[in-house]
Amino acid sequence: MIRSELLQAMATDNPELRAEEVEQVVDIFFDQIAARLAEGGRVELRGFGAFSTREREARTGRNPRSGEAVSVPSKRVPYFKPGKEIRERLNK
Repeated sequence: MIRSELLQAMATDNPELRAEEVEQVVDIFFDQIAARLAEGGRVELRGFGAFSTREREARTGRNPRSGEAVSVPSKRVPYFKPGKEIRERLNK
């Protein structure tokens, strides 16, 4: 599912909301998740899962074109851990 399909599904399920309002709700939802993760926090949605970040250590990588060694700095990456209910739905 892409963002436009999500917006369409939400608009169909909530006919009392204008398309702009549905889009605003989705924007706020994702902006709040991103902001919390940027602070180093965690976002838990019961029954769905939890978003957090993990630290990746600095390492030496390779340029695929030249084969030359390249230094890759440490960084934080997003991580998603699915909740119990969603795992059960996936494995029916």
